Amino acid sequence: MLKKMIAFVTVLCCLMLVAEEVPAASVSKLNRRVRDAKIVMEEMQQMPDTAIPSDLLKKCAGIAIYPSVIKGAFGIGGQYGQGVLLAKNDAGEWSPPVFVSLGGASIGFQIGGQAADIILVIMGKRGVESFSHNNVTLGGDASVAAGPVGRNAQMDTDILLKAGVFSYSRTKGLFAGVSLKGAIVGPMKNLNEDYYGDVDIDDILFSDKIEPTEQGEELINLLKQY
Repeated sequence: MLKKMIAFVTVLCCLMLVAEEVPAASVSKLNRRVRDAKIVMEEMQQMPDTAIPSDLLKKCAGIAIYPSVIKGAFGIGGQYGQGVLLAKNDAGEWSPPVFVSLGGASIGFQIGGQAADIILVIMGKRGVESFSHNNVTLGGDASVAAGPVGRNAQMDTDILLKAGVFSYSRTKGLFAGVSLKGAIVGPMKNLNEDYYGDVDIDDILFSDKIEPTEQGEELINLLKQY
């Protein structure tokens, strides 16, 4: 058991550095990640009773979608995943996706493993900027709350103002005691350069200078429906 714990912690520490230094990725692999994000969003919204409210998606400033975030624990818990972040401007138009990571660790009496699809709905532009520029700690640097469900649910203005980020997850395995509080979100500069070239991330998210790829356009068109 001790060897397993040491191995897990070692791997986790390496994964948490990936937002800073990541190996080059092929464009086809990154296209697949964008497609996976589209599938996650589409499947989440196909369930009216558990879907993200349309009212929330209309009022948000951005969204981060993480297909298959890996979580596991042997006394020390951890989570890691790679996904995409899109920003929405004042006219309601979505930006091309940029690549972001999610990682973190927690201490507790946890034994098990889980893979989950995670969606973070970001309510303010400053929140989107934080996600794209820095490593942000959910529940610390940015407030996070479990998101309300139901496609036709109406959002109270006070709730929208108080919560910086609403979180949603779809679990594929069994796990106890997992929370997004303490998770770290950050940009993956190398992957964005692999995908778009030497382009500033602000130009991708907050200007109309960068055209989305075919896969990015498909994800944008899906989000427009909501």
